[in-house]
Amino acid sequence: MAILITGTAGFIGYHLSNRLIAEGFDVVGLDCINEYYDVNLKYARLKTAGINKEEIKYNKLVQSDIHSNYRFIQCKLEDKESIDSLFESQKFEIVVNLAAQAGVRYSLTNPYTYLSSNIDGFLNILEACRHNPVKHLVYASSSSVYGLNTDIPFSVKDNTDHPISLYAASKKSNELMAHTYSHLYNIPTTGLRFFTVYGPWGRPDMALFIFTKAIMENKPFEVFNNGDMSRDFTYIDDIVEGITRLMKKPPVKNPNYNHSDPNAAKSSSPYQVFNIGNNGPISLMEFIEAIEKATGKEGIKDFQPIQAGDVPRTYADVEDLFNYVNFRPGTPVEKGIQNFIDWYTDFYTVS
Repeated sequence: MAILITGTAGFIGYHLSNRLIAEGFDVVGLDCINEYYDVNLKYARLKTAGINKEEIKYNKLVQSDIHSNYRFIQCKLEDKESIDSLFESQKFEIVVNLAAQAGVRYSLTNPYTYLSSNIDGFLNILEACRHNPVKHLVYASSSSVYGLNTDIPFSVKDNTDHPISLYAASKKSNELMAHTYSHLYNIPTTGLRFFTVYGPWGRPDMALFIFTKAIMENKPFEVFNNGDMSRDFTYIDDIVEGITRLMKKPPVKNPNYNHSDPNAAKSSSPYQVFNIGNNGPISLMEFIEAIEKATGKEGIKDFQPIQAGDVPRTYADVEDLFNYVNFRPGTPVEKGIQNFIDWYTDFYTVS
């Protein structure tokens, strides 16, 4: 089965591609390799999968020198002509769109980047799926879509009409765009609201990486909302397990869907949305304490007020996920953090 995974030089895309390659799928990975964070980390991820930096050229399919069933292409989602050509030539059966401009805080200072990548780019993916029919389009949404919602835990049935960052608004827009294409063109689509993903090979702009680096280097780090925050930290292997199970079970039309009593996560069209979270948030201070325990060092904390675009807490209701694919994330945070610290220490010692 031919699968396109966008964002394979990124954190989640890297881990997902490794999983699906190991399962024997014919995988094409796509990434623009932008400079939002250190590109050396992105190239290092690709190298472990047999894609060498020297062979990468824009819009050229590169064969892995490790896996016969993996190829990579550097391409921007906004490049409609190249995206269309790739779909026409490869005949993908499943598309997993993880590529996007990430980061809540970055969206406050670089708003136009989010429109081009997350809106224009996603539209190109939808149009390519329309004209080159796929069996299932799976795409990354975000827990940030819950915005000002105060109902805990966050349910996919909740209203998400009040995002508080442009990043969140772009992800909410993706869900709306996907539903439109599911309705008009019968494209099965599944949106995934990820909750604070962490683990080995994680992003340098995420809390675990920032805190670990600062603690290891004996430097201060900012703790927002004076530490009075909690997050549903979700380990990368649980995210990948959820994606893998869901991509194999596309939604179907539901003629019995009741539009007078709507469920926001489903539709009469082949459309669905799921949370993938650990279903057990912990406080930011507990998270930091776990890092300190794993590193054997105490951090130098610089307490700050909450930043614009941030929410004080997240908590995923995953009952729909469990009922649909019999899976509930549950990796203990202490284990996940230790795995990250082991990777971080090894990677930056070797590098």
